[in-house]
Amino acid sequence: MGPAGRGGLVLLLAGAVLGVLATAWAGPAPAPGPALSARLGVEVTDDGRPGALVVGVQNPGPGHTAGLREGDLLLAVGATRVDTAADLAHEVSRTAPGTPIRLTVRHATGGYQQLTAVPGILT
Repeated sequence: MGPAGRGGLVLLLAGAVLGVLATAWAGPAPAPGPALSARLGVEVTDDGRPGALVVGVQNPGPGHTAGLREGDLLLAVGATRVDTAADLAHEVSRTAPGTPIRLTVRHATGGYQQLTAVPGILT
């Protein structure tokens, strides 16, 4: 290989080093913050039947404001059936905070009701 060939290799390596230096000067990429997802402010569990059983309601909170109470069984979010507590968490987390959602509930007294809740960001 002649002198011109080696010069090309040196320029190629210099370009790679400059690329690395430019990346280092830019600093590390910012760490992603926690994802902000909507919450109802309720604690739910599975109890062996379809739905998510409400075992706790934050007061004040979106669920309380909507009319949810301990002992309620959440059966649907919008048109999506809820079979487990995980189903409920998944559906609510897909909702943008501040967006109203319709909840189908069976109250502990046995009556059914449709409630409107506005999930928010709880701190």
